[in-house]
Amino acid sequence: MAPQRFHEQFEQIQRSMPDVPLAMGPDDSAEFMYEKGVVLVRDGEEAGIVEDTVRAHFTAAPDLDQDEVRRAGPRTNRSGITRIRVGDPGAGGREADRAVAQALRSVREREDRAGHRMAARNHVVHIAVNACPGDEPVPVPLSEPLNPAAADTAHDPETAVGVLVVDTGLMKDYRSCGLLSHTGGDAQVQECDEQGILQQYVGHGTFIAGLVAAVAPNTDITVRGSLNDAGAILESEFGEKLFEAVDAGGWPDVLSLSAGTSNGRTDGLLGVENFMRELREQRTLLVAAAGNNGSATPFWPAAYADLPGWEDSVLSVGALRSDGEFGACFTNHGPWVRVYAPGERLTSALTGFETPVPYVYQHSTYDACRYGFRYGCTCRHPRHTGVLSDENAVAKPDQVMFEGYAQWSGTSFATPVTAGMVAAHMTAHKETDPRAARRQLLAAHTGLAEVRGAHVPALRPPTWRPVPVVRLVPGS
Repeated sequence: MAPQRFHEQFEQIQRSMPDVPLAMGPDDSAEFMYEKGVVLVRDGEEAGIVEDTVRAHFTAAPDLDQDEVRRAGPRTNRSGITRIRVGDPGAGGREADRAVAQALRSVREREDRAGHRMAARNHVVHIAVNACPGDEPVPVPLSEPLNPAAADTAHDPETAVGVLVVDTGLMKDYRSCGLLSHTGGDAQVQECDEQGILQQYVGHGTFIAGLVAAVAPNTDITVRGSLNDAGAILESEFGEKLFEAVDAGGWPDVLSLSAGTSNGRTDGLLGVENFMRELREQRTLLVAAAGNNGSATPFWPAAYADLPGWEDSVLSVGALRSDGEFGACFTNHGPWVRVYAPGERLTSALTGFETPVPYVYQHSTYDACRYGFRYGCTCRHPRHTGVLSDENAVAKPDQVMFEGYAQWSGTSFATPVTAGMVAAHMTAHKETDPRAARRQLLAAHTGLAEVRGAHVPALRPPTWRPVPVVRLVPGS
């Protein structure tokens, strides 16, 4: 990603979380964002060991302040983690936080002896990975059909598959969209800003619910608004929100999650460790997005699909481009991604039909594909002028109106398509075990696609229609 683009999006997330100073890392690489001045540790005895170890290390270092080292969060909670302050969160800029880096370095010997990680950064978990979306939504006329179109399966309250979506919540008039008649959950906290403009990522949860409902009409969908801060949440709060979501309505058949983060490691996130252990003991299938970084680096929690013990309970999903034959330019990839599904230029419900809302684009499309691809990808099309596009821009930002449907792209949306296919399989085959349905679905669908030269399993809903790919001439 171009550094300027990341810095613009970094500012967007920082504005949505004004009380949490953030840094980018590791080493200013913009691979992820995290809370400054704080590390995460497991609560209990390990927390005390880490706190003492960091304090001793800082005492011996003349340029580090041992007085900053102290507990900064509850000593116990259901997520099993606590925050330890190791530096002044207000010091320095957005560059990598030296106090956090030194704190993590100080416990390495202890971690080697223990055989596991004991401390980590408090990452920002986000629906657009490093806060740079694949693209932004485009209004679609009500006359244009959904893609994927709604399947003709009837809804049966006795056999409906329970699907939980953890995302941004629902638009206030979502029930005016018939597709979402069997959907409920949390309302979006704030849809528009003071000027009445739809805020960034608002409607994301409604869009996802529409995709699930189209692919699998025999579902009861619940959308939780756990990611209402411009689609972001701190790792230290993420596990608690996941527990709250399942506590509110019980463990669902399928949990669709289009959020996560990389962390530069291969052993998961401390903040969701307890939740993932409990998930493993349930019957729920977690369908999780592989991310939009165009990277092979593991992305969590989707990459749990590649860890021993979670193979059946987690399905990691990458995105296919609009023709369904290749991976979308933005999708993460690699052996930890288990399946790919359409994720580019899908059409679903963004709002209801009662209250049209304006939207101003947050950034412009790129002059070229961020990842070097030679097709008319979502980096380039549709063209628009955005608020954060260019320094000293004189052009007026594009404003559009949404009332109902939108076209949108991202690995976020390949995820509910896959969740819907699992649910549809359960209905069609009277299968009550979602994890068994996952195995059967992947075994029965032998479709393949090409992603970065590798042939990978691909799921394409029967009501989805491919959209032709525009091939660009060399040098364009």
